[in-house]
Amino acid sequence: MNAIINWVAEYFTSMSNAELASIIFIASASMFFVILERIFAYNTNQKILREGFFDDLALYAIAQSYILGIIIFTSIIENLDNLTALSRLRLVAGWPLWVQLVFFTVTHDVYIYWMHRWQHSNKYLWRIHEAHHSPTTVDWLSGSRSHAFEILINQTVEFTPIILLGAAPEVVAYKGVISAVWGMYIHSNLNVHTGPLQRFINGPEMHRWHHTTGLGRNRNFATKLAIWDWLFGTAYLPSNQKAREYGLKIFFPTHFVSQFVRAFRKFPKHLPRTINETSPQKESLVYPP
Repeated sequence: MNAIINWVAEYFTSMSNAELASIIFIASASMFFVILERIFAYNTNQKILREGFFDDLALYAIAQSYILGIIIFTSIIENLDNLTALSRLRLVAGWPLWVQLVFFTVTHDVYIYWMHRWQHSNKYLWRIHEAHHSPTTVDWLSGSRSHAFEILINQTVEFTPIILLGAAPEVVAYKGVISAVWGMYIHSNLNVHTGPLQRFINGPEMHRWHHTTGLGRNRNFATKLAIWDWLFGTAYLPSNQKAREYGLKIFFPTHFVSQFVRAFRKFPKHLPRTINETSPQKESLVYPP
């Protein structure tokens, strides 16, 4: 027990002020969303300790994030930097900190929109994305459920440019906070109505439809900026309906290890063909089936 306590103490004392502040901010935001969901719930019958809560919190949000962070930063990005020496050029180091943060947030958001959209039309990418769609309850924590390979790809793309272009060290921490807190927000069970702002800033009122089993599941691919969905014709925001049924239309296991392994199952010989919701004029293979 003392060894664990010493390891935790050493881990936190080795952090920079920005990293420590980021962890405190994310933890505080988590508690804030739990309280808000009790007061301003969209689906009022949802429980805090719902099915999969502990897997999503302990295994996805904490353990997996920690392990993948080590792999991404100390293995993939560090080796890329040693190979290219790009960070030594400090290409964006002269930019104000806030400009760096805005630049990397927006450019990554463009990437994640198109990557997300591709995941819904490519059978291989869908396999590592379907875990994210498996929760039957959408709340502030459900967004943390993502397959390790999906996180490995997206966070490598997210943080590699920041380091290789020589951005300020704080940008990594602040960008991580933005992604984490915004992810909690768009998945939260909050009954919010932002009006015209929803055409620019993404929130739960659009993103919850993406997690339903209905028409919106192949729409609303944006994460932080909803403008990409409106601009590229994938927005879905019905005004007279209520989102109710979330999750997948097929069987999906309930625990972390089986969910990880599930991505590597064999494909059926005959994949279903449906009307492509993003291009209704043509029939094509669309995921989820």
